[in-house]
Amino acid sequence: MTPDGGAPAPDGCHGGRARLLEAAQATGNAATLGRLLEDYPRGPHDQPQSMCPAFGSLRVGLRMRRVATILSGSACCVYGLTFTAHFYGARRSVGYVPFNSETLVTGQLFEDISRAVAETADPALYDAVVVINLCVPTASGVPLDRLPRQVNGVRIIGIDVPGFGVPTHAEAKDVLAGAMLRAARLEAEAGPVARPRDHDGSKPAVALIGEMFPADPMAIAALLEPMGLAVAPQIPAREWRDLYAALDGVAAAALHPFYVAAVREFRSAGRPIVASGPVGVDGTAAWLDAIGEAAGVPAARRDAAKARALPALQAALAANPVRARITVAGYEGSELLVARLLIEAGAEIPYVGTACPRTEWSEPDRQWLAARGTHVQFRASLEQDLAALREVAPDLALGTTPLVQAAKERGIPAAYFTNIVSARPLFGPAGAAALGAVVAAQTGGRERFARMVAFFAGVGTGAAAGYGWHDKPAEPPGWRDRARRARAAQGRAEEAVGH
Repeated sequence: MTPDGGAPAPDGCHGGRARLLEAAQATGNAATLGRLLEDYPRGPHDQPQSMCPAFGSLRVGLRMRRVATILSGSACCVYGLTFTAHFYGARRSVGYVPFNSETLVTGQLFEDISRAVAETADPALYDAVVVINLCVPTASGVPLDRLPRQVNGVRIIGIDVPGFGVPTHAEAKDVLAGAMLRAARLEAEAGPVARPRDHDGSKPAVALIGEMFPADPMAIAALLEPMGLAVAPQIPAREWRDLYAALDGVAAAALHPFYVAAVREFRSAGRPIVASGPVGVDGTAAWLDAIGEAAGVPAARRDAAKARALPALQAALAANPVRARITVAGYEGSELLVARLLIEAGAEIPYVGTACPRTEWSEPDRQWLAARGTHVQFRASLEQDLAALREVAPDLALGTTPLVQAAKERGIPAAYFTNIVSARPLFGPAGAAALGAVVAAQTGGRERFARMVAFFAGVGTGAAAGYGWHDKPAEPPGWRDRARRARAAQGRAEEAVGH
């Protein structure tokens, strides 16, 4: 039995989503799962096709200074998560607490996790230790909430990130970011806390919610400066003390609209939330007004900020026009903002698919896109993205890896949203210039793609499909006779030399 008196998850990680959910409900994790289902609702599809969601939480922890991460889950899952983490540049070890049927049934796994936490919590090295339950420990009711809040002065953050409870890795970032913000908020309410390293607090600041290209916070700071505002450390944070500065801001900007747990903590701290982001002329004007109103900035200063920013944006868009029909799909959470910027640059965007859910903070962008004829599909599946690709026949497809592969097989230029779009600026004049350059570089290769499709026509299809071909391949005419004659000739040759 587990420490809560329940049975281990049936069939381990191969039990299926329904059975894992049933097991988690039976082992005392109903409240945890209820919160996850409320924060990250399903539908219209059960679960989009993306990487293991726990990677999002793992990534947040690995990007922070003085934070250790320990995983508890099946060995195959831990291997995949650590491989992916190091593929994306993590340069630190990931802790792992293994288990077997006996340690899971007897509750020894929880004791092993407690021991690992105690051994890791060195205040000279760490500000916090993050423990992440994957599917089987969550379904089996391993109670991370029973871990101490601190060990040797090191904070202990335990979270459950099961694949059957958190739909995407983007939302899993919010699971850990929200848990950390909650701990930091309670600390700040209890008394003095450490001063952030790179934030002097001389101006009222706006917290930015969502992972961004490194230059984007600086671009946003330039937009805010005429209003007398600064940029607070962004969430997810890069250091524990940055959480205090983010919570101390005058407002929080939900640039990525799916951070519902993080937003809950900002609201608990009394901070107003502003939706959308400063993309393009329309988006920047509306966002500056909303930020200024939330921060109590007089209208004259808001107008001054717009007067400085908008002409530069108009010039950047005019200098980098986009004349293409484009479909946009991804799982980062910025898909709607990217589509807005492309439309203002002159692109036609019939379809935007995002694996993230519809929230109140994505609503301004959805309404703006819908007014311009764009269909926005929340919780989009690969099948829906592919259907849009076939129906729209775009000049360029921005999307996930399988979508990009399908587009290129059809001779349609395509680019991976995460590595190509998210790896460039999005806000301010730099964002307009960067996206225009991406589209120009990709659409310029359409003729080359057409030649490649024609050259490789038939390769990898039909009898040449290789692995996965189930029908009996057709035999080339006469090949058996040729093979028989070749063997006979080889036999005669060997006899002639005395073999």
